[in-house]
Amino acid sequence: MCGSVSSSAKARQSQEKKRVNSDKEGTRLTSQKMPKSVPVSKQLASVKALGKGTDLEKSIGIAALVFYNSAGPDGKLSKREAKDLLLTQFQTFIQGQEAKPKYKEIFADLDEEKERKICFEDFMVLVISLSVMSDVLEDIQKARI
Repeated sequence: MCGSVSSSAKARQSQEKKRVNSDKEGTRLTSQKMPKSVPVSKQLASVKALGKGTDLEKSIGIAALVFYNSAGPDGKLSKREAKDLLLTQFQTFIQGQEAKPKYKEIFADLDEEKERKICFEDFMVLVISLSVMSDVLEDIQKARI
């Protein structure tokens, strides 16, 4: 998934530059720097770049923390781990979606080659795909002020 070869390589280079820069500033979002027992809200508060971040920026920060807290030392999840994470941390959004073809396709893919690793980018594509088809999204649209 992680995009085309050329855009993927550019994205990795850009991500690596950001990672190196953030390491210098002490703001890296990995489980190596934050013990898993620390609540996500405290982990998020320790990320200097998000101190004055917008709600959307903090939301992505939380998603990254949840992912990296579950990821291995390589910063990736196996497909099995990704499925388990979605089923436990995203259950409100996926509840009642089991009959939809796209839902079946996503989870069938996660059931194939369960040990194959996925990166944060791939995980977020799954989260967005499941969000877009969710009935919760309709409730969110209605709740807008």
